[in-house]
Amino acid sequence: YANGEGVGKDASKAVEWFRKAAEQGNVRARSALSTMNVAKEQPRALDAVSIRKAAEQGNAEAQCSLGLMYGNGEGVGKDASKAVEWFRKAAEQGDAEAQFNLGVMYGKGDGVARDASKAAEWFRKAAKQGDKRAQYNVGVMSAAKGQPRSGNMREAAEQGDANAQHNLGVMYLTGDGVGQDVSKAIGWFRKAAEQGHAAAQHNLGVMYLKGDGVGQDVSKAVEWFRKAAKQGHKGAQNNLQLLINARTEAK
Repeated sequence: YANGEGVGKDASKAVEWFRKAAEQGNVRARSALSTMNVAKEQPRALDAVSIRKAAEQGNAEAQCSLGLMYGNGEGVGKDASKAVEWFRKAAEQGDAEAQFNLGVMYGKGDGVARDASKAAEWFRKAAKQGDKRAQYNVGVMSAAKGQPRSGNMREAAEQGDANAQHNLGVMYLTGDGVGQDVSKAIGWFRKAAEQGHAAAQHNLGVMYLKGDGVGQDVSKAVEWFRKAAKQGHKGAQNNLQLLINARTEAK
């Protein structure tokens, strides 16, 4: 109904159905409804009572949703310990979103004692279900312990996580945990850069400037430096200024 696919476009009916799903704790419906409500300048908070009812009946998605509400203070008083409680209920039922969120809470020590091993445990559970954020975090935590991280980083990268794509590019560039391969490094930098990742844009600019793994192309280097510089990347801003100064002196 929201997109007019197969039926006449009807925002009010879209809201009606999104609300029914949202009141059962459906996270995607909550997100869609919030977006539509913002567009109409309506309150974003949903009926916490309805979501709680579904959560107390054992609906994992509602439990995760209620955890998010407590974590953000959305529709209920902000309470990190209650957020952890509801995330745990959903996580133990196998909800990947809740597993990831519980990992975050343990990682930050928010509402629960900080515990890196428990954070990693929940991230791994979510990662096995394909959560790219969890896969990325597992990769980062493994690297901090000096363990191989390419597997988890690759999983996240292949699912489109720009941070993981950039990090995998760095790994291939330096031979960190994988065989050094400049062409693969460029490929991963490009994927991240095209998603707007500033560091990847800068690195891709450097590769073009040096002709490292690609044909040297100063104009492309400038193009990527400019994109990264607009996002405040200091290295890109410096490189861009150096190139501009060099061109000015040449004239």
